[in-house]
Amino acid sequence: MNQSTSPGLWALAWRRLRADHTAMIALAVVLAFLLTLLLSVSGLIAADWENETGVSYAPPHFIGASQPESATTPASSAAVPDNPFDPLKDVLRELRQKNGTQTNVLNDYGIADPLAAEMAEIQAEMAKSGKAHAIQRAATLPFGADKWGHDIVKKTIKGAETSIVVGLVAALLATLLGTLFGAAAGYFGGWADDFFNWFYSIFTSIPYLLLVLAVAAVLQQKGVGTIILILAFTGWTGPFRLMRAEYMKHKNREYVWAADAIGASHWRKMFIHIFPNVSHVALVQVSILVVGFIKSEVILSFLGFGVPVGTVSWGSMLNEAQNELILGKWWQLVAATSAMAVLVTAFSLFTDALRDALDPKLK
Repeated sequence: MNQSTSPGLWALAWRRLRADHTAMIALAVVLAFLLTLLLSVSGLIAADWENETGVSYAPPHFIGASQPESATTPASSAAVPDNPFDPLKDVLRELRQKNGTQTNVLNDYGIADPLAAEMAEIQAEMAKSGKAHAIQRAATLPFGADKWGHDIVKKTIKGAETSIVVGLVAALLATLLGTLFGAAAGYFGGWADDFFNWFYSIFTSIPYLLLVLAVAAVLQQKGVGTIILILAFTGWTGPFRLMRAEYMKHKNREYVWAADAIGASHWRKMFIHIFPNVSHVALVQVSILVVGFIKSEVILSFLGFGVPVGTVSWGSMLNEAQNELILGKWWQLVAATSAMAVLVTAFSLFTDALRDALDPKLK
């Protein structure tokens, strides 16, 4: 005779989560970003993002290649009139006549390149000798190129690698610190609770963004590891508050008294008996912090306190895009903001659904 067993917390949570179609779509989007992250880390995609595959500021395919400027540009010697009061007008006229064929050669910016002919000869000689290969840059790319000709799609994928890694690792570390501090404060109480509450009050008395910027300015060392430490050591307060309340509630439950009766140590009661019953709170906090830390990394990199030169992230892309907008080059801004908006929205929807699914009050 088969005995039916009641499903556990995680089985019930997964059942509720599967019934939420919005949550499953959001989960699929998050998993797609994580898969892209793994492929990027392994070098299977976007490994050559630094290659100059397109011309400078190459537009997207759906816009088409930009048309070079005509002879009405200042590069044309015929468009530059003589100044009747210039004592060197005769000399300038003679120089324009001699270099007239060269001044009409435009570079990628539509500006006259006086060394274009010489550079073409040098490249031709090097190509013949086998020392160099002619580099063919595309006039358009799927979603355009930046100033250096880097493919925006590959750059966005590589930027996602940095931003997501920072968000995930910093969230895990912050939740770990918050759980350890909250468990000690809630379980032991007394002077331990007073000490951690005093420590918590110091961090929460300063506005979060100002605290992050202050720590970043004091460290004065850019890098992914530095950003992770900054975000983790300033973001543990949320998990601490919730885990402290959960441990204060569970330490007087009957199963903890039973563990104490059989001689279980404090460490075993805290993390073997109590923590499995409050682990859903920690899991929800991780997912919430990931969203917040990704946005914080973007803000830090945008303000110049984030990733160093040579490392790309969504924040550094937005920092570059603010100058490109003046020139009318909008595709890097759209690519970075769109990728970040999709991931943050999907993660937020999934976090809300996960919090509802793990709520033990829901039947």
